[in-house]
Amino acid sequence: MQKKRTYILASFFLLSGILGYNYYQKIFGKAISKETILFVYSSDTLLDIKNKISEFSSKKEAFLMVAAIKNFSKPKSGRYLFKKNMSNNDLVNILRSGNQAPIKLSFNNQDTLEKLAGRIAQQLETDSISLLNSFIDSTFLSKNKLTEASVLQIFIPNSYEFYWNTSPRKFRDKMLKEYNLFWNSSRSKKALALNLSKTEIITLASIVQKETAKIIERPIVAGLYLNRLKKGWPLQADPTIIYCIIKNKGQDFIVKRVLTADLEIKSPYNTYKNKGLPPTLISMPDISAIDGVLNAQKHAYFYMCANVDKLGYHTFARSLSQHNRNAAKYHKWLNKQRINR
Repeated sequence: MQKKRTYILASFFLLSGILGYNYYQKIFGKAISKETILFVYSSDTLLDIKNKISEFSSKKEAFLMVAAIKNFSKPKSGRYLFKKNMSNNDLVNILRSGNQAPIKLSFNNQDTLEKLAGRIAQQLETDSISLLNSFIDSTFLSKNKLTEASVLQIFIPNSYEFYWNTSPRKFRDKMLKEYNLFWNSSRSKKALALNLSKTEIITLASIVQKETAKIIERPIVAGLYLNRLKKGWPLQADPTIIYCIIKNKGQDFIVKRVLTADLEIKSPYNTYKNKGLPPTLISMPDISAIDGVLNAQKHAYFYMCANVDKLGYHTFARSLSQHNRNAAKYHKWLNKQRINR
């Protein structure tokens, strides 16, 4: 009888130990098989998360049990990093705390707010319409002395760190903060020396950006336009004419050649008809274009023309007669290529 009782007790403790060990493993045992990024949407439930982790968790069935034990029912949206060998307990703790892994958000030159919103929406949880509405919010624009036409200037193309579930408003506000940081004392002093406001620098940079893709040329082109401004000449910048055409025709319209008739377009952005800078930027300039203006080269050039001998570059001239020779060569090349628009 004693042996039987001992056997029963031993069996009980062994079974209890096995059950306890299994229970412990479900909670604290290694569950994640590889380092993984998990995106949790605002609409996701715990069941959705369980289904999402099924590809990389060896203990996915125990996830809901652990969540219930820890009284966790509503996950916080975000982008989470789960490291190899993490347990279900680790997962629940991370999701409950909202301890996200930030992303490197980046954007290059976007010609319109709509394109910018679309680019950002590809990288954050939010949608492009919500982003666009935050950009053109009347209270935000009024407070910062911006307009729907000028607000594009606060977005400096670069890489930034964000949380994936950042709201449109917080994204916009951080971009404004980054814009103000961009205008450090060095850049501000250079703008002051040119007798131009930050907005005017950005506006001119947007023209320079469109005029030449060659970074090495941008200080030269900027210096040429500054020469014209100082002389009181019209800028006569083809990118502003192209901007006018596209505004009339639509963003999908492609302009390969500016025609003489285009120079008669009635618009405050037509720099052949109006002296000085256009009312706002015509596109989003990158840092090299902005710094190209701030560090504009001092020279005696007043004219430029596309260089047919070195495509992508320009030939510069001090006199109209030299420019006319350069322009004639360029137009001859255009006709030979049968580029009419």
